Order: sequence, then C-alpha cells, then structure tokens
Amino acid sequence: MSKLNRRHFLFGSLAVPIFGQSAQEEIGTAFIGTGNRGSYLLKQAMSQPGVKIVALCDIKPDRLDKAATTAGRDKPATYTDYTRMLERDDVKAVFIATPCDLHVEMAIAALKAGKHVYCEKPAGITPESIRELVKAVRQAKTIFQIGQQMRASRRLRQTIQRIHDGAVGKVIMVKAARHAGDDLAHNGPSADWFFNAARSGDVIVEMAVHNLDECNWVINSYPERAAGFGGTLLWKNDPPGRTNMDGYTLSYEYQNGVKLSFIQMFFHPDSMPGGGQYAYVYTTEGAVDLNSSMFYPRGRGGSPKPLVEKSAERENPDAHVADFYECIRTGQKPFADIAVAASAALTSIMGREAIYQKRVVTWQEMGVSL
Repeated sequence: MSKLNRRHFLFGSLAVPIFGQSAQEEIGTAFIGTGNRGSYLLKQAMSQPGVKIVALCDIKPDRLDKAATTAGRDKPATYTDYTRMLERDDVKAVFIATPCDLHVEMAIAALKAGKHVYCEKPAGITPESIRELVKAVRQAKTIFQIGQQMRASRRLRQTIQRIHDGAVGKVIMVKAARHAGDDLAHNGPSADWFFNAARSGDVIVEMAVHNLDECNWVINSYPERAAGFGGTLLWKNDPPGRTNMDGYTLSYEYQNGVKLSFIQMFFHPDSMPGGGQYAYVYTTEGAVDLNSSMFYPRGRGGSPKPLVEKSAERENPDAHVADFYECIRTGQKPFADIAVAASAALTSIMGREAIYQKRVVTWQEMGVSL
C-alpha cells in the first residue's frame, strides 16, 4: 500500500459525523470572512438545496454589509467577533475564508464548537499549526473539508484514476507550472495581507498549494525532500514592505521515487506561449497533459488520444461546495479531507523553506504524523 493510500486509510474514519442530516433538514450555515473568496463561496452555498445562511462575520463593515445584502433571502445575523457567532446553536456548518494565518485558529474553534467546517486553502502556513489542526480534526466528530477545489473535478478524478490504474504506464516524473503575466493587484482586496509572507505563507503556500496538491494526487505519494531557488525578482519592495516572492523554481523527490519540477512566476508575458497553469505527467509509456486529459504515447508515430471520454455534461462549478453538504448529510469522506489539506500545505511549506533556508528540506522535518 502506498504512503498516500495508507494515509487516506488512516484518516478515513475522521470524516464520519456524530449525526447525519436528513435531505429535508435545513443546514444552518455561517461564514467567517466575506471578502472576495468568501463572497464567492457564499453564493455557491446559497445555491445548494436545504441550506440557510444564518450568520455572517467580518471585521470590515463594507464587506459585511455587502454579504448581508447578498444573503438577504435568509436574513442572517452579522458579527465582528467569530467566537460569539460560533455560540449559536442554529449554526451547523461554517465556511472560513479569511487570511491564511487565521485558518487554523478559526477551524479549531469551529470544530471544538461542534460545527462542520469548510476551510479555504491552505490548511495552515506553519508545520506547527497544521499539527494542531490535524489533532483537532482527529478529535472532532464533524466534517472537515479543505478548499482544494480541483479535487471535485469529475474530469480530473477520472483522468487521475486511469493513471493510477496503470492505463498509461508508471508515473516517473511530473513537470508543472503556474505562470501569471502580472503581479496581484497592489491595491486589491487582498493587498493588506497577501504581500506579507508572515500572513499569507508566501505565494507558494497561498496560491500554488492548488497545483502542488494536484501533483501529490497524481503521483499518489508525498515528497520526501525539496530543494529550490527564488525570491522577489521583479517586483522588489513593490508594494512597499513586500516580503513574498514573485518567482521561484523547485525540485521535489517523492517517497515512491517520482520527481517533480515546479515553477511559479508573475512576469510571464501574456503574448508569449507557455503561460497559465499546467501539469505534464511523464510515464514509462508517454505523457499526460492534465489540463486536457490527453495521452501522448512515447516514440515516433504515436497519436495523441483522450484518456477519458469527453462528457457532454458540463463540470459543476459548485461541485466542491455541494460535496461538503453531501458529506454532512451522509457522513461520507469529502473529496478533500484533512489528509489532503495537511499534505498539500506541508508540500508547499517544504518548498518555501527550501528556498528560504537555501538547503534541502525533508518531509520528516515537518514533524506532522499522517
């Protein structure tokens, strides 16, 4: 049994709630953080059947007022202190969409209050905080789901399952990237914390945790060691006081021997090919482009072919949120449970620390038992 499979086995029992919710029973839902991401999730939650938004919390009045208007159908109460909101008996599920450094504190408080928790990624920005979150989830009897939305993609799930089943040979290497043509808006809604690495965990933890989770998923393991280089290469002290990177390269070696090359930058010209996000999975028989689910056989004369049948049914953009509520009602394990949450965040942190400390960093140093 691979490490990743074993980890999911060990965590399998953690997601079973102490009680189920019938299909007819209304699930009272609260939000902590109603900014850009929180507002998006709020609309997704409101579109789910049997969901009522009973409370909203934010420290910024304009965001709170806007969210209250969006959720006007349900007439939610509003708070600036999330601990008071968690005292409400009608709050059964809580969404956390705050700056990254607050995720663990708030998720643990909600779990201890007996709430089901949907926490935006990353799970945490330090190994120590993630260790505490894992402990809290182990002790809780409610659902915990991390906002690694790629896990809910039907196409990706089918594609990666085919890879795991051996349809394209054995995975030996992955090359992945996240390229942007410009920096995040310096006066945007997240500017007050995003550029502060002490709050965001740096761009690799705040952003690339999605891409690295996808790599962990398809490799079916977690990295044993990481090495890399990076820094603020173009946007130096811009905005003033900036402490996060704008470009880096990383190499990972996984426990099962697979190698990963990952790069992220904020200065790839839009007019030049090779931008955006991609993950290429190299195998003993060829390679798979995870963006298109196309398999490219190795050698001359091979023709590309789809790894999964193209579905006429469109992907549900609300699938991840729908899965959260389905798990609350049925007790089944979420697509993105605590094992996914912790391993994705720790993989990102390993890469960050390898760059910061200019040395090879190991999984063992993270000190989190999965």
